[in-house]
Amino acid sequence: MFERILVPLDGSKVGEAALPVIEQLIDKLAAETKVEITLIGVITLLRHWVVVGEASAPVSYTEEELKLIKGRVANNLANVGEAIKKRNVTIKTIVATGNAADEILKAADEINADLIAMSTHGRSGLRRLAFGSVTDKVLHGTHIPVLMVRAPEGTKNE
Repeated sequence: MFERILVPLDGSKVGEAALPVIEQLIDKLAAETKVEITLIGVITLLRHWVVVGEASAPVSYTEEELKLIKGRVANNLANVGEAIKKRNVTIKTIVATGNAADEILKAADEINADLIAMSTHGRSGLRRLAFGSVTDKVLHGTHIPVLMVRAPEGTKNE
């Protein structure tokens, strides 16, 4: 059934909303199947704004800053992985940079994922149009089944 599951995480509580569902799925699968879960974190902002007086300008992160950001993302993924590690389950992590949807789709192909399990913010209408939807882009950009879990009402995007 599902042996290789890709789980995109963005470091927020909303992003982790799919984890309890994945844990239930693992409990059902792990007894019969060797399950490998790959957690992916994508760094999408490769620059920040510097403001001096009334002027502002985008500045790319230095290699050192990017290294620190990647380290934080890797630590977060490792912590989440430890929390969901169970008997007969292998946890892997990927830290990528670029467009979130593109990197998720690329990783799914690279690991030959059977399932992409991800949270959705549940935006609709103008908010979805303005912010885009990584989940929607992933759903329509792959042939792999996508399990979408809507974050519970009141979950803050921290």
